Amino acid sequence: MNALAGFESPDKLSTQVLQVSDLRVELQGQVDVLSGVSFSVQAGEILGLVGESGSGKTTLATALLAHARRGARIVGGRVEVAGQALLTLQGDALRRARGSLIGYVAQDPATALNPALRIGNLLRETLGAHQVQLDRSAQRQRISETLRDVGLPDDPDFLRRFPHQLSGGQQQRVMLALAFVLRPKLIVLDEPTTALDVSTQAHILATLRRLCKSLGVAAVYVSHDLAVIKDLVDRVMVMYAGRIVETASREALFSRPAHPYTRGLLAAIPDVAQRRELAAIAGHAPAPGQRPVGCGFAARCPRRTAACALAEPALHEVAPGQQVACLDPHRQALQLIASQGAQRVGEVVERPALLDIQGLNVAYDRQVLFDVSLRVAPGECLALVGESGSGKTSLARAVAGLGENAQGRMYYAGQELSLAARQREAGSRHQIQYIFQNPYRALNPRQTVLQTLSGPLAHFFGIKGDEARQRVAAVLERVSLPASVGALYPHSLSGGERQRVAIARALICQPRLLICDEITSALDVSVQASILALLRQLQAQGLTLLFVTHDLGVVRAIADRVVVLQHGRVVEQGWVDAVLDQPQAAYTRTLLENSPTLAGVL
Repeated sequence: MNALAGFESPDKLSTQVLQVSDLRVELQGQVDVLSGVSFSVQAGEILGLVGESGSGKTTLATALLAHARRGARIVGGRVEVAGQALLTLQGDALRRARGSLIGYVAQDPATALNPALRIGNLLRETLGAHQVQLDRSAQRQRISETLRDVGLPDDPDFLRRFPHQLSGGQQQRVMLALAFVLRPKLIVLDEPTTALDVSTQAHILATLRRLCKSLGVAAVYVSHDLAVIKDLVDRVMVMYAGRIVETASREALFSRPAHPYTRGLLAAIPDVAQRRELAAIAGHAPAPGQRPVGCGFAARCPRRTAACALAEPALHEVAPGQQVACLDPHRQALQLIASQGAQRVGEVVERPALLDIQGLNVAYDRQVLFDVSLRVAPGECLALVGESGSGKTSLARAVAGLGENAQGRMYYAGQELSLAARQREAGSRHQIQYIFQNPYRALNPRQTVLQTLSGPLAHFFGIKGDEARQRVAAVLERVSLPASVGALYPHSLSGGERQRVAIARALICQPRLLICDEITSALDVSVQASILALLRQLQAQGLTLLFVTHDLGVVRAIADRVVVLQHGRVVEQGWVDAVLDQPQAAYTRTLLENSPTLAGVL
């Protein structure tokens, strides 16, 4: 079910490109973020670097470029790329190495690309800064070859475009072109496909693997989702609390994961191929400076013993090519449990719809939704899926009354609903709530959680003072957060905690319909599993969900029915298992073929 499945890793890779030895990164006060990190990568090899937020993945990725974020320092160890010791370089020598020797692809191309420069100028400036020996003709030839390599046009019209005139997938391909145009020995990629739809993601990953293998470029690919990298990487390195806890070939890690943490990550991944129980890893990773003596994962591990608290386990070999830092590693294959949850299938029960949309059309500078009609029953979870630009978010915003130039009819609880939120009855506005994709931007950084959650109470219900505080504490408990979180600001919370606060802000409004717009796309798989469990619990209590996502694995895990959108039109809809197991539309089949899955390895 993946465009990368046809690639095979080479039996033997001959040239070592990256060698990392005993790398250590500290915060002030000798608080370690990374410690004792050692590994190597060969030419043409792709190493997957996985773990939850806070595990040290990005810190390690940037340390490979001899860079540490503000407040942190690389205090020990060695990083060699093609025999060059990067940590000894400074000034111009280091700047030349970043690009010509080692390339970097950031997570968000929209912020990484200079919006004031055309694509052609971006590529020419990059070549001019690092490879001054190339004349204009050689530059044009290198740019043309690289654009074709990453699947982009090399005609003058494309080179004159600005980044904002490209799709998200095209922007990410430009980022790959900027890295590969210099023909580096090593490329580091930090979650480059997190926000992309499954089709674009599959194309980007296939392009990356083809370029690394054909050009002999070594790569370190940072990800929080093992399913995404299953068909991309040759080896996997799992990190937890700044340490390597397991490293193995792709085949060994997926067939017999040894560390309890690795198995926990795999058990938390929703799979498009099968509806199964998702198990979130209990607890949280220790923050820098709070790592306990002994095994850092012991507090969250179901296999812990008294010995785990005595000394930090060292990496040791449990099978050829597989090392694990655990006193009691698993030796058997991981068995994932298929869900026996009763998804409603068969004949649709005739009952009044909570939401009924008829002939909805939405236009901005062009029309983005065409004659969309759908129904959502009370207590149902309806998923909206499709590639970027399919109209998912436009439809969701129209339901919330946030759309512009919308035409059609919408009925809520049997009553006609205005397509503009400001024209809806004040007494009913709180019943439809919207949870945005990015909790970092959705929460006011200048307000505490208590202030954020108290605002809707005062606005909709006139509730203030002690009663407001009691209701805030109650809704925080409902989303599995302690009441003490109310005193904190958003920057003090993890990504999963911020998303729970965003859900709590919607719930405190006493909604009947909750619109979730890609709310798990940027979350760790374990946090995602806990958020999905929370939403299923809320649904069991009678809440109706409209769930927007590009992840068909999440759809399989949570939704009752699914609507597939392509270019603003509904191309297929039905019960989730029926649509995902026997898709009728060619577009749906394409989405399924490009969706990452663990089927066949677990």
